[in-house]
Amino acid sequence: MSESSKKRKPKVIRTDGCPQEGKRTRPDSEQEGRYYSEEAEVDLRDPSKDYELYKQTCQDLQRLMAEIQDLKNKGNSTAEIEERRIQSCVHFMSLKKLNRLAHIRLKKGRDQTHEAKQKVDAYHLQLQNLLYEVMHLQKEITKCLEFKSKHEEIDLVSVEEFYQEAPVEISKPEFTIGDPHQQTLARLDWELEQRKRLAEKYKQCLANKEKILKEIDVKKEYLSSLQPRLNTIMQASLSVQEYLAMPFDQAHKQYEIAQHLPPPLYVLFVQASSYNQACAQMKHSSQPYRQDKKLTVAIEGSVEEAKALFKPPEDSQDDESDSDAEEEQTTKRRRPTLGVQLDDKRKEMLKRHPLFVSLILKCKDDSILHLTFYYLMNLNIMTVKSKVTTASDLAMAVSAGDLLSPDSFLSCLYPGDHGKKTPNPANLYQFDKVGILSLSDYVSELGHPYSWVQKLGGLHFPKDHPQFVVTADNSLSASHMEKTIKLLRTRLMSRLALHKQFSSLEHGIVPLSSECLHLFPTKIMSRLMKWSAITYEDYKDLSFTKEVMEAGLAEATHMYFSTVIERGTARLQAVVAMNPGYSAIPPIFSLCLHWKGERSSSNDDNIRALESEVNVYYKELCRPKPGYQLLTNQLQRLCMGLDVYLETESHDNSVEGPKEFPQEKMCLRLVRGPSRMKPFKFNFPQGFFSHR
Repeated sequence: MSESSKKRKPKVIRTDGCPQEGKRTRPDSEQEGRYYSEEAEVDLRDPSKDYELYKQTCQDLQRLMAEIQDLKNKGNSTAEIEERRIQSCVHFMSLKKLNRLAHIRLKKGRDQTHEAKQKVDAYHLQLQNLLYEVMHLQKEITKCLEFKSKHEEIDLVSVEEFYQEAPVEISKPEFTIGDPHQQTLARLDWELEQRKRLAEKYKQCLANKEKILKEIDVKKEYLSSLQPRLNTIMQASLSVQEYLAMPFDQAHKQYEIAQHLPPPLYVLFVQASSYNQACAQMKHSSQPYRQDKKLTVAIEGSVEEAKALFKPPEDSQDDESDSDAEEEQTTKRRRPTLGVQLDDKRKEMLKRHPLFVSLILKCKDDSILHLTFYYLMNLNIMTVKSKVTTASDLAMAVSAGDLLSPDSFLSCLYPGDHGKKTPNPANLYQFDKVGILSLSDYVSELGHPYSWVQKLGGLHFPKDHPQFVVTADNSLSASHMEKTIKLLRTRLMSRLALHKQFSSLEHGIVPLSSECLHLFPTKIMSRLMKWSAITYEDYKDLSFTKEVMEAGLAEATHMYFSTVIERGTARLQAVVAMNPGYSAIPPIFSLCLHWKGERSSSNDDNIRALESEVNVYYKELCRPKPGYQLLTNQLQRLCMGLDVYLETESHDNSVEGPKEFPQEKMCLRLVRGPSRMKPFKFNFPQGFFSHR
C-alpha cells in the first residue's frame, strides 16, 4: 500500500447523511443540493429493485473480502489486493447510498402516516362536535316538547260547557271557535270570573257560619241548664214507670244491678252501653254508617255478695272469728302461721269484686270475642280475660297455637302494652308487704291488667304522684271506647286470617287471593318447603338476625316463625318476627341463602336488597284491604325474589353441562352498579323485572 494512500484518511459519513464533527465536509450548498436530489431520486427508484441491489452488493462485497483474504494468504502482489480493495470501497459507497435512500423512504412513510393521523383526528374532532351539537339540539327539542304552561295545571271546564254557560262578551264564539289560542284565553278569563264569584260566596258562607256558631252556643247554654231539670223529672217519674211496667225490663234490671258495680266497672258499663246504643241508632237512621257494629254488654256475677260488701259486719261474728284465730295460733307453730297469714293476705289483696262486666263482640263471619272485665278492689285496677269462639272448627295448625291463646291474644293491642305489670304504681308498695314479687304470676287467674282496660274504666294512674287518689273518669273512657272496639275487632279478624294461612303454609301452599295475583308473575319456580314456629331464644341465636335485634324490632312479646324456600340446590332460610299488631305493623323478615356458601345481608348486598323488597316495600303487598293477606304476599314475593336472584347469577363457563337455573324471568338489566344489584321489582302488566 502506497504512502499517499496511507496518509489520506477516508471521509466518514453518518447514516443520517451528516459528516462527523471535526472532519472536512463539502460546502452546505453542495450538500443540500445532493440531499434534495437523492430525495427526488427516491420517488423514481423501485424499493424492490434497491433491495435486490443491496443483496447483490452484499454478496459481491463478501466475495471480494474472501478473495483479498486468499491473496494475502498466498502472498501475491499488492496490486491485485489494492484493486479489489478499491472495488470493495465502491460497494461500500453503494451500500451507504442505499442506506440513505432507505432512511429517506422511512422518513417519508412516517410523514405520510403522521399526516393521515392528523386528518383522522381532525375528522374525529369534527364528528364529536357534530354529535355534541346534535345532542344539544335534541335536549332543546325535548325541553320544548315537555314544556307545560301554568294554565295546564288548572282544571278548566269543558269546551261545550264553556260555550253554554259563559256570556258572549267572554266566549266570543266568532273569534275563538276556529282559534285554539284565543279559545284558551277566553276559557281562562271565564275561570277567573268564576273564581271571583266563588270567593264572594265563600265570604258570605263564613259570615253565615259565624252566625250559626253563635246560635249553637246559645242552644248549648240552654241544654246545659236543661239537664238538671230532666234529672228532677226522671226522679219524680220513677213510681209512674214502676206502675206502668215499662217494656224495657231487661235493661232496667241491668241498670239496677249497675248501681252495685264499683266505679270503674260502672263507667265501663255505661260507656259501652252508650256506644252500643249510638251505633244502633246510626245503623237504623237514614244517615249512612261506615261499619255495622255488633256489641253486647251485660253485668254478671253475684249481686248478693256485692250488696254484702256494703253491709257493716256484726260484732258477734267478729268476736267468734277473733277467738277462733287465737285458738288456731296457740295450737300451731309460729312459722306455718306466718305463712298462712301471708297467703290469706295475698288472697285478700288480690280479691276481685263479685260483679263483672261481659262484652261480646261479633264479626261478620260469626266469630265472637268474649271479654270479661274484673275489678280488683284492694289494688284499684281492672283486669280482662278473653275467649274466642268461631262458627266452624278451625284447622289445627301447629304454628298457630298462640294466635288465639287467651294469654297472648290481647297482648300489645296498643304499642308496648304487654299486660304483665300492674299500671298502678301504688301496688308495688302493697306487694312488698305481702311478699308478692310480680303480678305476672297471677294473671292467668286474675286476668291481664292492660293499660287500655284501665282507660275504658276511666282510671288513670299518674306515675309522678302515685299517692293521689284515682277516681273513675267518664270522659277518659268515652275518648278511648270507639278506638279500642275497632282495634279489638281488627285483632280478631287478623288472627283468624293468620290461623287459616298457617294451616296452608304448613302444607307448603302459599294462599293468594284473586286480587293479589297481578303482583306476581304467573310462573314461580321456588317453593315453600317448611313453616314452623320458633322461640325468641332460637331467634336471637341466629347469626343473621343481629341487625334486627340491635334495631329493637324484635321483642319477647313478638311471635317468631321459621320458613325454608328451596329451588334446586339453593335453600333460602327466612325467619319472621311478627308483631302482635299484625297487620297494621308488618312482619320483619331476615334471610340467609345456603348456596355456594352462606349468604346473608352482612356479606351480600343482593340479599339485603331482597330483604328490603319484603320489609320496606310492604305497602305494595297490603291487598286486599285491610291487609290481612300481607304475610302470604310477602312469602310469595320472597319466592319470586329467589327466582330472580338465582336466574341472574353469573354462570361458571368452566363447568360443563347446562345452567342449573336458566333465565326465565324477563329483566331489563341483569345487574346494575358497582355492587351488581339485581332487578327485584316486578312491573305489571308488562311482566318484566327492573331495578328500583
